[in-house]
Amino acid sequence: MSELLRKNNPIIWCSGCVLYSILNQVIKNIEKEGLKEPVCVSGIGCAARSSGYFNFDSVNALHGRAIPIAEGIKRGNDDLNVFVLSGDGDLLAIGLNHLIHCSRRNTDITIFCADNQIYGLTGGQASPTSQKGEITKSSPYGAEFEPINIQKILMSNKNYFYARTNAYNTEHLLYCIKESFKHKGFSFVDVKMACLTEWIDKGKVKKILEIKDNFQKNYDYVEEIRELNDNEYGINKK
Repeated sequence: MSELLRKNNPIIWCSGCVLYSILNQVIKNIEKEGLKEPVCVSGIGCAARSSGYFNFDSVNALHGRAIPIAEGIKRGNDDLNVFVLSGDGDLLAIGLNHLIHCSRRNTDITIFCADNQIYGLTGGQASPTSQKGEITKSSPYGAEFEPINIQKILMSNKNYFYARTNAYNTEHLLYCIKESFKHKGFSFVDVKMACLTEWIDKGKVKKILEIKDNFQKNYDYVEEIRELNDNEYGINKK
């Protein structure tokens, strides 16, 4: 076990959940790149439990308030490598206003959004990134609206960093994590994934490998730095 994980705090995510993958790749990058004084902040939700698993300074904030706390920590001590690890419901719903203004100020923190397009912890309600027509507990006839386009929101700033990857391709995930930490300024990594429990309960899949295939075959990987189409993984920055 890595020394960056707390040994007395068992991880309680569902068996097979790829939040383990995100956690492991963040730790791997910190160790590999020798990042000094990392600090993790999270909000509320499945992904937000991660702040309690790191064996370094971390804060589990109120729902939607991870970003302003992270920004305050960074502004208080610029030497710290401050990052947020939380979910799409926490960051892009109640927390969206903070994200918009922190990105506008281009504060040098990194956001990792575990984007499973659902409120997984509370039972499977539609989130800001749920696809239009998606059947959820809060949209039994299908989600009414198009998902939020966080890439376009960030591109409204003069400077921005947006990466899109998935939790099933650990090599590309690690690459995006590495580049986001290297970026000087606000950076956002949109990590696409699925809630394994929800997909199995809905009968979408029977095992995790089917989910991996779904996220791989429906997207293309882009090497050049440019605006990403909806079906592309890569990095867009300016």
